[in-house]
Amino acid sequence: MAEFLHAVATFPAVLFTAALVVVMGFWLLVLLGVADHDSFDADVDTDALSLGGVPVSVSASSLVVLCWFLSVSGSVVLARTGWSDALVHLLDAVLLIASVIGSWCLTRALVRPLAKLFPDEPGPSLHDFVGSICTIRTGRVDADFGQAEVAARDGSTAVVQVRQNDGSPLALGSTGLLYAYDDAGAFFWVAPFDEALAPRG
Repeated sequence: MAEFLHAVATFPAVLFTAALVVVMGFWLLVLLGVADHDSFDADVDTDALSLGGVPVSVSASSLVVLCWFLSVSGSVVLARTGWSDALVHLLDAVLLIASVIGSWCLTRALVRPLAKLFPDEPGPSLHDFVGSICTIRTGRVDADFGQAEVAARDGSTAVVQVRQNDGSPLALGSTGLLYAYDDAGAFFWVAPFDEALAPRG
């Protein structure tokens, strides 16, 4: 235990020990809901280091943890060799560089499979249909009943629940505008739409 504590508190591991404390503090704030795991994504580009595909906080945390582990392990091994202090200090400097390079290689290998868990773009949402033109697919639309067909940006179509409460005529085959989505009721508010008003091109 004494060897471990000495390795943690001395060069080179002490540099990464301080960084590890910062990382642990950050993830504690994430767990408490004070910070977001992707807080630094807009400020740092990890693609240049081949660590992209995951949030910056994930790749940076992995890098720090691995640097700390490799430097502590190396320090313990060097302390047990019985070599002269001068040689050990020289090898400590080498260990610092080796820990950084080794952790970068390991982190690079880790983020590749993890990247699949963090898609570049958010998945489709029903809110994406707000502002879209739809075609009514039921004989009537009122405050309690109605369905319409709407086209998504990728060209696919979906049948959605629609409602209206102003008594405007909306019947089978007529065109409407989805102007709001009700999360509680899981339906869209729709209003009649004149196709002549639609922008051309």
